[in-house]
Amino acid sequence: MNIIKAIILGIVQGVTEFLPISSSGHMSLFTHFSGVNPEVAGVFSAMLHIGTLVAILIMFYRPIYELFEEFFKIVKDITKRNFSFKFKDMSETRRMFLMFVISCIPLLIMLIPVGNGKNVMDLVDVFSTDSSIKAEGICFMLTGFLLLCGAFKTERNKRFKKMSPITAVCVGFAQLVAACFPGISRSGSTISTALLLGCSPGNAVRYSFILCVPAVMASGLVQFRDVFESEQIIPVFPLLIGVITSAVVGVLAIKLLQIIIKKKLFKYFGYYCLGLGFIVTIIGAVEVFIK
Repeated sequence: MNIIKAIILGIVQGVTEFLPISSSGHMSLFTHFSGVNPEVAGVFSAMLHIGTLVAILIMFYRPIYELFEEFFKIVKDITKRNFSFKFKDMSETRRMFLMFVISCIPLLIMLIPVGNGKNVMDLVDVFSTDSSIKAEGICFMLTGFLLLCGAFKTERNKRFKKMSPITAVCVGFAQLVAACFPGISRSGSTISTALLLGCSPGNAVRYSFILCVPAVMASGLVQFRDVFESEQIIPVFPLLIGVITSAVVGVLAIKLLQIIIKKKLFKYFGYYCLGLGFIVTIIGAVEVFIK
């Protein structure tokens, strides 16, 4: 892995992790067409999540700190038996913290054992590690369809709702599906689900990115475990360059998405994913025919 490829991977990670076009899908395509060893690319992808977290902390440090602080307040209230389960009596920060917890619960399905020392995560990992890109093509098109539905719903929505437990559950399952299939965007699916259920674009974006923190940390820990087990040797300097690139590009991507949301251009991501998915599906089918 040379510095040029490390920078390219950092750019791909930084852009596609935050723009709703699927980082896992684009990483899979880059690996497929560049000839980079899939295991090496997987190791780099795991490490580049550090850059992803840095970008989120830079852009949303204040609400993340408030949520972290709220956790200790909740523990204190529970120990003193002052905790109330009535959402109407909660502060906005406490309500949001509990919404995040609810949204994270579906991800636990990935840890369900399925026998032979494997869990659900190991089963779905086959879609990312196989030599075919047909699954990625189909998933890109599904992402595009979901993005367009969310965009058109928002354009017709006259009154936005606050995040509710039902919305939090649905967003959590959208995140779960995105974690299973490369080509389904995590940010795209969670933002679009929130938009379809009546949330405002600004709140949907902020909720999606902050929700990304525990998901990325959990995914990173699992991938780090796989890194050590694979015993892959990765040069430190290209890795550092990739992480820095991912963080810088990630910050710019978040700012760009916020502008795009305000200008109501979100639907164009849907058109992009539909077009890319169609092309990738055709190429995948041709590759199977040629082989």
